Amino acid sequence: MKRLAMNGDQAVALSWKQINPDVVASYPITPQTIIVEAFAEYVANGEVDTEYVCSESEHSSMSICIGASAAGARALTATASAGLAFMWEMLYIAASMRLPVVMTVANRALSGPINIHCDHSDAMGARDSGWVQIYAENVQEAYDNSLMSFRIAEHMDVRLPVMNCLDGFIVTHAIESLAPLEDEQVRKFVGEFKPVLPLLNVKEPHSFGPFDMPDHYYEHKYAQQMAIEKVYDVVRQVSEEYAQLSGRKYDLIECYRCEDADYIAVAMGSTAGTLKQVVDDLRAEGHKVGSIKVRLFRPFPYDEVAKALEGRKGVAVLDRAMSFGARGPLFSDVRSALFDNRSHPRTVSYTYGLGGRDVGVEDLKQVYRDLESGQAKIVNYLGVKQ
Repeated sequence: MKRLAMNGDQAVALSWKQINPDVVASYPITPQTIIVEAFAEYVANGEVDTEYVCSESEHSSMSICIGASAAGARALTATASAGLAFMWEMLYIAASMRLPVVMTVANRALSGPINIHCDHSDAMGARDSGWVQIYAENVQEAYDNSLMSFRIAEHMDVRLPVMNCLDGFIVTHAIESLAPLEDEQVRKFVGEFKPVLPLLNVKEPHSFGPFDMPDHYYEHKYAQQMAIEKVYDVVRQVSEEYAQLSGRKYDLIECYRCEDADYIAVAMGSTAGTLKQVVDDLRAEGHKVGSIKVRLFRPFPYDEVAKALEGRKGVAVLDRAMSFGARGPLFSDVRSALFDNRSHPRTVSYTYGLGGRDVGVEDLKQVYRDLESGQAKIVNYLGVKQ
């Protein structure tokens, strides 16, 4: 297929069209709305066979997806911010029932005060719900991650729901060059949905989500943990297959000019792209710096992060979310990963970009300068007005 000019929401909707899922249940919320608007047009035009349900709330959207998936359908949805929060109860149920629902999350700040712009507080609040979380740097990656999410969720070693996260407005609304696959390539790559113990198979009745006494609840949670630990290998396998098909290679993390770097900044989402420009600029000035993009956030790639940061002089971890009463969620995971390393580089936390506040090249250059000079405190707030 030829290159297209699309924003991130349109790219995700296109991926859905190419997959032609059985059920989409959704409720519009900024900055996700373009996804379901565009997909609704595909439905109205007869370009897909999907049963599209415009539900009365996000809680209902996830409930419909859970019921559809348990019945034996490929089900998906999209949301953002308060919409994700409204799904809270159902997020845990989808994961606990081992249902391979796929959901795009257009990352947006949570209220209050009310704010419709980007940060990661919505998905960070759901990081312990049992969902796999993958973060996109740009429009192309949002599209690619969407396709791969189905293969990851539906893999027989996993069978867990997946969030495809992309930064609100920065990726959802930015128009970029997109190189989509051909429809037939997508259908072959994703494959047909293969339900496991579907409820509609009345000849083999099964119970989903029954009351669970202490005799068995712990073992069910343990089974979830064992399943999500298999995600690492599945992501690598799916990414390798996708690279052969598309020419675009992905991994759990992406290291940029880290080979001889003394100082490294770690980030997720669109900021990882800005960091590459910052690294190039500082390298041209003679600074030995690099950056790491964490693409797979749940399960967290502890071993890969620890290996990539071994022997460095300083590490800055950038969180686009605030964990009140604690340090940033990404920072906490990175620091935990470093604990067993032989050397422990000075690792500092930067909270930035809350509520969509811009973070530019000069802001991020200051992070590296603080690292090199030793001026960075353990906890830092980048760009906050004093």
